[in-house]
Amino acid sequence: MKFQKVSLYLSNQRIDRYLAATGNNKTKANRLYKANLKIAQAFHPLLGILEVTLRNRINAILTAHFADPDWIINQKYGFMNSPSLTNINRRTRQSRTNDFLKSSVEKAERRIRRLRIPIASCKIIADQALGFWTDLFELHHYRLLLGKPIQIFNHLPSGYGRSEVCKKLNNIRRFRNRINHNEPICFRGNTIDFTYAEEIYNECIEILEWIDPELISWIGDIDAVKIKIANAKTIQQIPYFSSA
Repeated sequence: MKFQKVSLYLSNQRIDRYLAATGNNKTKANRLYKANLKIAQAFHPLLGILEVTLRNRINAILTAHFADPDWIINQKYGFMNSPSLTNINRRTRQSRTNDFLKSSVEKAERRIRRLRIPIASCKIIADQALGFWTDLFELHHYRLLLGKPIQIFNHLPSGYGRSEVCKKLNNIRRFRNRINHNEPICFRGNTIDFTYAEEIYNECIEILEWIDPELISWIGDIDAVKIKIANAKTIQQIPYFSSA
């Protein structure tokens, strides 16, 4: 497909950044755009395993903590509704409540009801976005849970704790949102650079290793992220030439 048609379908605004990064070389810009997609594609199995593992381990820990397999439903009136989640804004003097977890569960319940499916904890858990689980490591909810979420990491290195885990999880979450919205992950400013993708890959591997190192070998045959990044880096080595 000719570059003009590619620009038509992808929009000039989107493709212009790839053109600028490749010295206005249309062939390289086209290859870079596809390489960006291939890297994003390669991340999905890794991110999928991380998200499912994270939520299932947290569910197991909190089920034991509350002695309740339906904690995610019943805690709408427990820690998710704690008075400590409401505070007064010092500037506006207005009351603000952090009801993110509670509202996320309620939204899931409404979706399930619309489908005329019986509400069950397993369905509510599966319906939650990654942000729900990462938010359990934010200080306000972490304290309400008495630090239980950190127990999913049986191999956490010495000197690491909630703040380090929370930072990495939020980095991963933001990256996941970028690739889900088809945003580029191959730039640093206007320069071709795969450092961001490489850093997030390493953080994904660390999180999985901290849960169980065997997960890394188990996903080895479906993990193609480093290969796709290495292939994408060869685009920078293509000589500049005029392209139609």
